[in-house]
Amino acid sequence: MKFTITHKTSYSYGEGVSLCQNLLRLHPRDHVWQKCVRHELAITPNPSSQSSHVDFFGNHVTWISLDEHHSEFNICATSEVHVETRPEIDVATSMPWERVRDLLGASPEPTHIEARQYVFDSPHVMTAGDLADYALVSFTPGRPLLEAAQDLTERIHREFKFLPGSTDLGTTPMEVLRMRRGVCQDFAHLQLGCLRSIGLPARYVSGYLVTRPPPGQPRLVGADVSHAWVSVFEPAFGWVDFDPTNGVRPSDHHITIAWARDYNEISPVRGITVGGASHQLGVAVDVAPMDEV
Repeated sequence: MKFTITHKTSYSYGEGVSLCQNLLRLHPRDHVWQKCVRHELAITPNPSSQSSHVDFFGNHVTWISLDEHHSEFNICATSEVHVETRPEIDVATSMPWERVRDLLGASPEPTHIEARQYVFDSPHVMTAGDLADYALVSFTPGRPLLEAAQDLTERIHREFKFLPGSTDLGTTPMEVLRMRRGVCQDFAHLQLGCLRSIGLPARYVSGYLVTRPPPGQPRLVGADVSHAWVSVFEPAFGWVDFDPTNGVRPSDHHITIAWARDYNEISPVRGITVGGASHQLGVAVDVAPMDEV
């Protein structure tokens, strides 16, 4: 399917800002099931300096600097993305999860070494015994890894309440486990913490959901804003995505922007300002099939 994505971010400051520098991660990345064929940025005021690069995890990053006095700052990212339907996976045929854990701990294979970096703690995801205990309800002895990961995904969807405003950027997976509520970012961090706490590599994926679902299908939670889910590594299948907010495996209605160890490393807009005193932030996202544009 072909989609057009419009992601608008606006800042309104209480006082004038004399300098503003930001890192933008708004460019959808290419992978085996997705290709970004067009990406444009419209920024006001016009940046005095701008450059692009690819970060350590392979994500597109744009750096901008505004050095003229301003009281408002607006970013509009427009992208055209082609997404293919991912083939069905028989999760019961994946390797036992303990075997994957042990294999990745010692394997010299480059892909296994690359995956191993996603086992360790990261700024927003710390491993813990309680997280391991929650995971082990799904990861019973000898169970296929992807089957267990799917079960964990569905449990989080059933047992936790999607409640915007109930958490913030500093909320930890342990707090989410205790409160049993949060938003997509929290549930992704929770699932990462559970998987890493039992020695399995898992990465944070940021992206979007299709705003308007096909006729007869329910609207997924998290549309109209940036979304987040997780990806789990299984040597025979590679990286396999799971969406704990909706209890599903992502397919052609999940559009990937970036991936890393957690949200801290791939926030859409991150920067510093000189001045401003206070600010109001507005974000609007629309993802529409090309035939509706």
